Amino acid sequence: MQDNSRGVYFGIELRESYTLVSYYQTNMDSPETISTVMGTEHYQIPTFLSKRRGVGQWYFGSEAKTQAKLGQAVPVNDILPKAYANEGVLIENERIKARDLLLIYIKKLLSMPGYFYANARLSKLVIAVEKIDMSIVETFSYIVSELGITRDKLMVIDYKEAFYYYTLNQRPEYFLHDVVMFDYSDNQLKHYYLSRNLRTTPQIVYLSDGVHNTLGGNPDIEFDEIIDRVFAGKIISAVYLLGDGFDGDWLKVSLQKLCRNRKVFAGKDMYSRGACYAGAIKDGTRDWPFVYIGDNELKMNLSIKVVDNKVMDYLTLLDAGESWYEAYGECEVILDGTGEIEVWIQKPDSRDAKVEILELTDLPERDNRTTRLRISAKPTSDIEAIVTISDLGFGEIEPSSNKTWEHRIALR
Repeated sequence: MQDNSRGVYFGIELRESYTLVSYYQTNMDSPETISTVMGTEHYQIPTFLSKRRGVGQWYFGSEAKTQAKLGQAVPVNDILPKAYANEGVLIENERIKARDLLLIYIKKLLSMPGYFYANARLSKLVIAVEKIDMSIVETFSYIVSELGITRDKLMVIDYKEAFYYYTLNQRPEYFLHDVVMFDYSDNQLKHYYLSRNLRTTPQIVYLSDGVHNTLGGNPDIEFDEIIDRVFAGKIISAVYLLGDGFDGDWLKVSLQKLCRNRKVFAGKDMYSRGACYAGAIKDGTRDWPFVYIGDNELKMNLSIKVVDNKVMDYLTLLDAGESWYEAYGECEVILDGTGEIEVWIQKPDSRDAKVEILELTDLPERDNRTTRLRISAKPTSDIEAIVTISDLGFGEIEPSSNKTWEHRIALR
């Protein structure tokens, strides 16, 4: 029985072909994945909708496919790519936004585990997709707004980041050295390779990846050769095998090699469970001595030099490791001295910092410490951000000039 006074974290792995849903509360040992058949491990839900003919009734998943095959419902194909492209779909002479169809699908998913978390508040909804771009982030921002969920309760991560959170929430001996996941899904084999820099605090985690040809006539021997290439010169503590491609009884020679002095695990729901962990860790529910610098994460810390109670300090606007799609920093300061702001740019694995001086051209002349500024920073990529500085004046003493300065800051 779950403690429903605690918030619930949902992790959803979304693919064009199927979806998995996991949920987690902080009193649970680990996330659990919703099975479509009680008491089984039927986790995969077809990413598919259909509408009952002549009626405003929607089916999803396997039932949607069944009703469409019986001719009782109109099928809706390719929900995800159409939603990401913000297209319209014609259904029974009515054009419906594909994002609204995806909204219906997400609502259906979230209604599935209702008996597990009745009356529990939503802490975070974490969507895991293969790759992230701005259209995907905008799609899910639209969906949560339509669901009445505040934007801070949404996270969109890629599979690599989900693997990172999943791996580092397992027993420490499993990631004592490097860790590899082989993902054989949708007829494609790829791998993710996780390593840590133990000399930094927090530990910086690196993930590389590779895509391999679909295994052919002798998959066991071909996979064995891929293992040799991926593991060459490395010490591996654990290996995870994910996806339908590993089903069956073909893993023999390759499995013996994988199991040599390391742990090997197989499963289908590591991304959705990792997404649950991601939400809980972002909420600060536990100490997390790692930072991951991936494709979608900022590669720099951005700070300004300030004096607080006569003590010089650095106020962080942007943190390395945050998703650059979602990161934003803002503060208000009182200018002390000339019309310029010092911005410090630093790589997370370096003690050295680059300093840029942002000039406030044509700032009105005022007595010292009678100019209040609003400073905000918004990334435009993983290595670049726009810093916007606005003159707020100083209450009734000095009116605002309404001047704004924009500076582009980049890690070079």
